[in-house]
Amino acid sequence: MYYEASDFVETADNETLELIARTRELTREYYFSDYRDTAKRAAILQELLGGIGENVAIDTPFHCDHGNNIFLGNDVIIGINCTFVDNAEIHIGNKVMIASNVQFYTSSHPVLPQERLIPDWKEQQTPFFRTYARPIEVKDNAWIGGGSILLPGVTVGENSVIGAGSVVNRSIPANCVAAGNPCRVIRCFDPNEEKSQ
Repeated sequence: MYYEASDFVETADNETLELIARTRELTREYYFSDYRDTAKRAAILQELLGGIGENVAIDTPFHCDHGNNIFLGNDVIIGINCTFVDNAEIHIGNKVMIASNVQFYTSSHPVLPQERLIPDWKEQQTPFFRTYARPIEVKDNAWIGGGSILLPGVTVGENSVIGAGSVVNRSIPANCVAAGNPCRVIRCFDPNEEKSQ
């Protein structure tokens, strides 16, 4: 895989570590908040996330690294125990359903050890490895099945469905059902066809 210098991100500088610490505080506060106290839970999410639309439900536990790189549209549901590793931005459209145990990984590491490992990392006061990050996007009306994993740089097209347990390592076009490891298109559909009886 080819990497641009701009793909690599800082993961252990003081500013990033402070942001992660604050994010951990907010996700912990959200986890322990009264499920019925919708005003308090909404206020926590407003502070935690980069952007949030109307009628958004995020179940707990919910895990993320930065929070401010997550942007949610209107009418979004995120199930139990989802993880958003948001070193790059994650954009979720409108009317999106994300089932339980779904994981979004915007970051990863180079495969070749000479690209992944930093020889003089102690002198540079950095981690001993490089991390790259690419954004993830889920378009309007998509449904991500339980236990799915979305990898750096992928887009799930409008109206598409990702089958449970899939590993999405490449973008999925609009109006498709896709599943598997690696995730592949199984069939496409016309979103305007008559409802089945």
